[in-house]
Amino acid sequence: MSPKKHVPLTGSERSPLHGAKEIGPTDPNQEVEVTIRLRPRKDDTLMSHEEFLQVPHNRQHLTREQLEERHGADPASIRQVETFAQEHGLKVEESDPGRRTMVLTGTVNQMNNAFGVQLKDYEHPGGRYRGRTGAVNLPEDLQNVVEAVLGLDNRPQAKPHFRRRTQTGVRAHTPDVQYTPPQVAQAYKFPTNVDGTGECIAIVELGGGYKPEDLNTYWKQLKLAKHPSVTAVNVGKGRNHPTNNADGPDGEVMLDIEVVGGVAPGAKIVVYFAQNTDAGFLNAITKAVHDKTHKPSIISISWGGPESSWTPAAMTQMDKAFQSAAALGVTVTVAAGDDGSTDGVNDRLQHVDFPASSPNVLACGGTHLLASGSTITSETVWNELPNGGATGGGISDFFDPPTYQNGLGNALRSKNPGGRIGRGVPDVSGDADPSSGYTVLVDGQEGPIGGTSAVAPLWAGLVALLNEELGTPVGFLNPLLYQNAEKGGFRDVVSGNNGAYDAGTGWDACTGLGTPIGTALAAVLSPAQAVKTGT
Repeated sequence: MSPKKHVPLTGSERSPLHGAKEIGPTDPNQEVEVTIRLRPRKDDTLMSHEEFLQVPHNRQHLTREQLEERHGADPASIRQVETFAQEHGLKVEESDPGRRTMVLTGTVNQMNNAFGVQLKDYEHPGGRYRGRTGAVNLPEDLQNVVEAVLGLDNRPQAKPHFRRRTQTGVRAHTPDVQYTPPQVAQAYKFPTNVDGTGECIAIVELGGGYKPEDLNTYWKQLKLAKHPSVTAVNVGKGRNHPTNNADGPDGEVMLDIEVVGGVAPGAKIVVYFAQNTDAGFLNAITKAVHDKTHKPSIISISWGGPESSWTPAAMTQMDKAFQSAAALGVTVTVAAGDDGSTDGVNDRLQHVDFPASSPNVLACGGTHLLASGSTITSETVWNELPNGGATGGGISDFFDPPTYQNGLGNALRSKNPGGRIGRGVPDVSGDADPSSGYTVLVDGQEGPIGGTSAVAPLWAGLVALLNEELGTPVGFLNPLLYQNAEKGGFRDVVSGNNGAYDAGTGWDACTGLGTPIGTALAAVLSPAQAVKTGT
């Protein structure tokens, strides 16, 4: 029997990392793990953005069981991939119809033959990785079954978006300040009659870890009435693995947990640890979205990378996972990046960070905040470039404008040649400047940390409070927030820039709609608002 014809998988093309040097073929006996994403049983839109114009009380969200039944993988598709794996000597390690995910393992030699690639080792400034160039290839009979193959290439896919305060990042003539998470919540008038009880907040981490003793010390320092519950979930080979380096990924992990716990101490916090690859990142997200044990109502993500560093297939699959989250009533908050409008890419063009650029997440930008109690005296765009970082923000090169951004006109026009109209980032913002950073405890060291990494968990904590106060998950917020932006739920930040984009009245590509006024947002999302608007 003649071998089956292989054809390229759309959107799977890879190029070497910038500055990477090819060393040679990867050891053919090296063990490789790949993640296969299958097409859903029904390939239709779960919920249109217009449906989210309903206030949360009037929405009909799916249960995780309903989502699996209607949009999980077809058993026939799973059998086809199992046959494919068997033909190439690959082992099926995991098969999850609800997540539409299969995990296969095999040697480099087997993977090369199965997927029509040549895996090679590369050296780059960040270390060594196993990579490929060109497309992944599949037999023709799998083209309508498989949507993505991730993990053949194990380059580091994302970086954490936190910044420690440094002298080079200090603003001239501006005194340094730092706040505890409850103090930031007070400045933004978060509801005080709730603490997040009954909510579960998922946090996605791609490295590092936390020490329970540090967390217990921190909760005591904050004098919290409750000590938040924190649980670690291993995804693949990911683990809660503290590095004892406060400047490394532990800083990200502890910042996320301490901000969430400091704002919503009654909420259950579940941290999903995965490897820092495109496959690991996607698997952490789908594990959290489909988790029937912990049932997160909010997911906070503070890792990302420029859109140009992702394959289209990986971005599409993560965006589909966020669509599933929205259909379940799960809010996803994502940091917009810490390198200004270029997102750290040195090609003289502007870039936005992904997954913040997904139209199905709440993208969170950053400000410099001066406040005393519940009084804000000054708030501007966070920008301490060239050395101190700046909020990410701009126009997506991959995603078109979502319907909820209709009407923003030229504000959605990219500063790049051609002036593409695309999805605008961020949607909202909050305190992120290390010079007005958050007092946190990491590996026994206390000090201020900033970055949009702090803003995603800050908004996640706010959503937990809103969920408890309203008695229902607020879910995917963007359509309602944009529709009601004039109703007082935001403080408009009109001063500053992030490089190519300037702040101004209304939405802008630095701070989005602005920073939250928590009690006002609760009123906008309440059932009484539905009576006023007829929704």
